[in-house]
Amino acid sequence: MNLSVQRRLAAEILDVGVNRVWFDPERLEEISAAVTREDVRSLIKQGAIKASPKVGVSRARARKLCEKKKKGRRRGPGSRRGKATARMPNKEKWMTRIRAIRTFLKHLRARRIITQNIYRKLYRMAKGGAFESVAYLKNYIREKRLTRK
Repeated sequence: MNLSVQRRLAAEILDVGVNRVWFDPERLEEISAAVTREDVRSLIKQGAIKASPKVGVSRARARKLCEKKKKGRRRGPGSRRGKATARMPNKEKWMTRIRAIRTFLKHLRARRIITQNIYRKLYRMAKGGAFESVAYLKNYIREKRLTRK
């Protein structure tokens, strides 16, 4: 039996494509007898005709990968595209470093471990790129004995 007319009418009523129209296999005779829109509407109300759900692309695999990447996996040399400076630009690297150093210097000044003069001197040195990291700064302060007596 040809149900293309009923399929078309149901698709228009349900506002879906013809391929998403589902017919109850036990009530095909009843569906084939439906010729008007009103007949098709009543069959939809009864549940003999339904719109099948949309098929989407599952995000489960993507989420799984994202979890692994959060843990630090899948970041080896084989997965990298782009130079190291493209992945983490020099400016960003500098910003994170200088912010950490300046925060540490402020902490030392607030706790009165270093004087205002030494703070200024170290601040200017940091701006000039004298310290590679907070650890280097600590080492410098220890070597030069810059802490308050």
